[in-house]
Amino acid sequence: MKRRDFIKGSAIVGLTVAGNKLLAANSGMYHENSNRKIYRILTADGVNVGTLPVLRAFAGNHLDHVSPYVLFDEFGPVEVKAGSDPLRVDAHPHAGVTPTTYFLEGTGHHKDSLDYDFQIGKGDFMMFNSGKGAIHMEESGKQLYDEGGFYHGFQIWLNTPSKYKFMNPTTAVHRENQMDIIKTDDYSIKVVLGELGEAKSSIELFSPAFYYHVKMNDDTRLDIPTEPTHNAFIYVIKGKLEVEGGRELKANQVALYQRGESLLNLYAECEAEFLVLGGQPLDEVVYSYGPFVMNTEEQIQQCFANYRAGRMGNPAMVNQ
Repeated sequence: MKRRDFIKGSAIVGLTVAGNKLLAANSGMYHENSNRKIYRILTADGVNVGTLPVLRAFAGNHLDHVSPYVLFDEFGPVEVKAGSDPLRVDAHPHAGVTPTTYFLEGTGHHKDSLDYDFQIGKGDFMMFNSGKGAIHMEESGKQLYDEGGFYHGFQIWLNTPSKYKFMNPTTAVHRENQMDIIKTDDYSIKVVLGELGEAKSSIELFSPAFYYHVKMNDDTRLDIPTEPTHNAFIYVIKGKLEVEGGRELKANQVALYQRGESLLNLYAECEAEFLVLGGQPLDEVVYSYGPFVMNTEEQIQQCFANYRAGRMGNPAMVNQ
């Protein structure tokens, strides 16, 4: 699979459940015959994008195990004092990819060349489907400026299937009432994208993908079923997990799983919070250069030409 390196600092940065076995939670670790095997564990690296510090788990690599996702950044947690300058990434273009932004704490401000201007809050999920090309600006939001607090969340890019690369761009903010939550005494799972058993997100996608926000209490075991032909990976936000093979997955680490089996077998001795993502691999050649994710080098060159010609919008207007 041939691809180009991402330009450093270029961005801040449904599912079919296999079988009828939904979720099981019990104490102690275990090993099922149908559990997924881990391919590799990665540790996120710290980088700065604009004035914002981020932890980057992957960017344009490991696509065989993370597709349809192509980039994963955790921003913050950063404490913002009331009245201080916003944490900001100035106007920049995207094409052929859908950056998604999910807030755990604080507020954000998104403005783009499509005339969208959003304040985004805790629990909100924004999708910037850049299509044939558009420009956006991102910064910490008005409530943080007025009151101060912590700024923390994720920007994770979904690759766009080739047949949709040059569609008209769109932006949407999805609120928590569009996402189902599974809640028990031992764990909670917010289904941001895709579905899990009876729980289902109402957010529509170009290809099957899932995105779960999971919290587990002390001494909890959890089986999460996935479609065996889909990719799956886990990123730990807080705490640690015991995963396949008795390995430990700590905060700011991501476990990439092999395909072929269904269950993600997890155990938390103490409270843990993490994301589970994946979906149907697109199985398409990827050429990526900075904020542009396409299928041929010629398409990348067309993106640059469109940006220089102003066909993606005016950065000066977006930055106002």
